[in-house]
Amino acid sequence: MQSPSVDVAPFLEDSSGYHGSADRAFVPSNLDELREIVREAVCRQIPLTVAGAGTGLTGARVPQSGWVISLNRFKKIEIQGDVAHCGTGATLSELQSAAARTKRFFGPNPTETSASIGGVISTNAGGARSFRFGPVRHHVLALEVMFMDGRTVRVRKGDLVDFPFKPVSAPLLTKNAAGYYLTPPLQWIDLLAGSEGTLGIVTEAELQLFPEPPALLGGVVFFESEKDALDAVDKWRPIAGLRLMESMDEQSLRFLRPRYPDIPDCARAALLIEQDLTGSDDPEVDAWLDRLEAQGAMQNESWFGMTAAERERFREFRHVLPTMMVDHGRRSGIKYGSDFAVPLSRNRDLYAYYRERCEALFPARFAIFGHVGDANVHVNLLASGPEDAGLAESLMQDFARYAISLGGTIAAEHGVGKHKTNLLRLMYSDQDIEAMKAVKRHLDPHWLLGRGTIFDV
Repeated sequence: MQSPSVDVAPFLEDSSGYHGSADRAFVPSNLDELREIVREAVCRQIPLTVAGAGTGLTGARVPQSGWVISLNRFKKIEIQGDVAHCGTGATLSELQSAAARTKRFFGPNPTETSASIGGVISTNAGGARSFRFGPVRHHVLALEVMFMDGRTVRVRKGDLVDFPFKPVSAPLLTKNAAGYYLTPPLQWIDLLAGSEGTLGIVTEAELQLFPEPPALLGGVVFFESEKDALDAVDKWRPIAGLRLMESMDEQSLRFLRPRYPDIPDCARAALLIEQDLTGSDDPEVDAWLDRLEAQGAMQNESWFGMTAAERERFREFRHVLPTMMVDHGRRSGIKYGSDFAVPLSRNRDLYAYYRERCEALFPARFAIFGHVGDANVHVNLLASGPEDAGLAESLMQDFARYAISLGGTIAAEHGVGKHKTNLLRLMYSDQDIEAMKAVKRHLDPHWLLGRGTIFDV
């Protein structure tokens, strides 16, 4: 085998705290080395797990046995006009930096910029700007993928799968990353993006970029009540050029106050917004004064800015919170986070249910924040012991059932991974899951790739 094995330890955990085991790990430099690893694994019937950067929250990149493959040496990034040609081992931050040098940007904006390009494609990630741009799948123009028979194939947007499959109806949402996308006419890119590294090994991608707007307005808008904030969400969703709308509840602000003492004392909720402008004199700048007043926002205490530094401060403000939640999980080993989403019309129902159940059963040990514009707010439960952990697990099951009852999904942007295989069965029928497994068997007949991810058997 041309590619020598490396230490397995760095690949045995992800940001969820999920732990695994493996016999060997490989970091191939090219397609020939990767093909040799795949062929030997198939010949010897050794499970293979493709490891991204480890920023995932579901355990998908963590092996349960066998070998691990990291594509960290597949780092190419070339920008040609509005297209980025990327090796899937490159990181999101590297893509963003390369695109910015040509005054372009990648539409979706997953929170963790150290994630690999392969990782965000594998989970069909969303992020803060999914409110406007949707999930990553929408922006993939082509993929280079190696299948388990050793073939390397390049598929482009519009190329249809060339084998029979049974369609599976997906919920009518802005984003869904639960199980395989099996809606006809089925394109290869739609199937592979979101398949969590279980159908093929994606080595290169062409991604759609967008020109930077002439100006951007960013803001953190504070409210004295969560009701006022949710009223503003409903009112502001249709605003032209709005690319981001995120929320933080009262508990989120409480967690953040030690690091951000300038958060107003009487603020009980916040919305983060970002909007394209035609320039610094765009009438939209003044329009926000009227919007804040009409929605009962805290006008004088809210933060607005148009410089890159100000927008970066707001981004960090948003990013600190999930980082704090992940850090708690790493320290205690007990952190539960939801990735459920519902139709926009049911956003308030899900939010209210989170609030009611958390205050009753997990007071002061939760935070509700995230992609409120997509009806995909995340609830995080910070458990402190085995009894708490059992209660948190039960609550997550309860939340999943309720989201599904509203026409929602158990995985909007993080994927199913190994953590949520039990929830997939709440969302899909046995017949639907069997249809997905039939696709898996067609492309990976020995069930070697990503074993334990999406399906528990």
